[in-house]
Amino acid sequence: MTLNKYLDIAPEVQKALDEGRPVVALESTIISHGMPYPQNVETALNVEKIIRENGAVPATIAIIGGKLTVGITPEEIDHLGKKGLAVTKVSRRDIPVVCAKGEDGATTVAATMILADMAGVKIFATGGIGGVHRGAETTMDISADLEELAHTSVMVVCAGAKAILDLGLTLEYLETKGVPVIGYQTEELPAFYTRKSGFKVDYRMDTPAEIAEAFRAKMELGLDGSMLVTNPIPEEYSMDHEVINKAIDEAVAEANRLGIHGKETTPFLLAKIKDITGGDSLASNIQLVYNNAKLAAKTACELVALAKN
Repeated sequence: MTLNKYLDIAPEVQKALDEGRPVVALESTIISHGMPYPQNVETALNVEKIIRENGAVPATIAIIGGKLTVGITPEEIDHLGKKGLAVTKVSRRDIPVVCAKGEDGATTVAATMILADMAGVKIFATGGIGGVHRGAETTMDISADLEELAHTSVMVVCAGAKAILDLGLTLEYLETKGVPVIGYQTEELPAFYTRKSGFKVDYRMDTPAEIAEAFRAKMELGLDGSMLVTNPIPEEYSMDHEVINKAIDEAVAEANRLGIHGKETTPFLLAKIKDITGGDSLASNIQLVYNNAKLAAKTACELVALAKN
């Protein structure tokens, strides 16, 4: 296997993996496409800091000059943040092309899972996953994240699926694909900006140790695919349900009017919602990412402790 030709693991990350210490993967699309500069870079660096404070080693993942890089430097984070939307948004289908061209790429949930799995990193923290878009029954606009969750064995800690999606259909899709959806200290699927969605998760778990045990059992049983851990945004940062839903409806209507679809949809909607809410949605987005990083790091520590027993 000629993976080394393409894969570049940061020395700190490799050392932690070799020593059996906890590592948490982080995506880079949130840096280039998810937030404006400089908040994107500040958030990415703070997330790494939070992971360290909670006992794990952060591995922010991106493609840099055609190299699949697991553990990019602060300078590379800044580079992606400044380039913003000019960086290619990379999912599974884009990886070989961006590698072959020697370009930079910001990894989505799907691509980050693939690269984390290649490197041997088992836990990944993000904001929200992609899913089934509203109106997908006619457009077939379904994120590749869901397919990746079905067969790549990396746990994903998120604040639910992004609220811009059809949450009911997203859950149906995950059920069909055999992906367990866990609610951390909740029985209700969180909806990214808010703690409530009206939809139930498959299982509630109340401690990082409980989550780690279930994931270890899944791996030991040889059951491929992810375990999706949904972690509600902290109460004090949760947005008003009606306000955010009105903003989402407005943004979706405008995207439809402008004919925006495919991988341009999510960055457009997030930016539009930020404008409609006067920046409140961005503040909530940042806090939920911090919250997920903390839970992922604690769970990674528990997973390592189990491996030593």
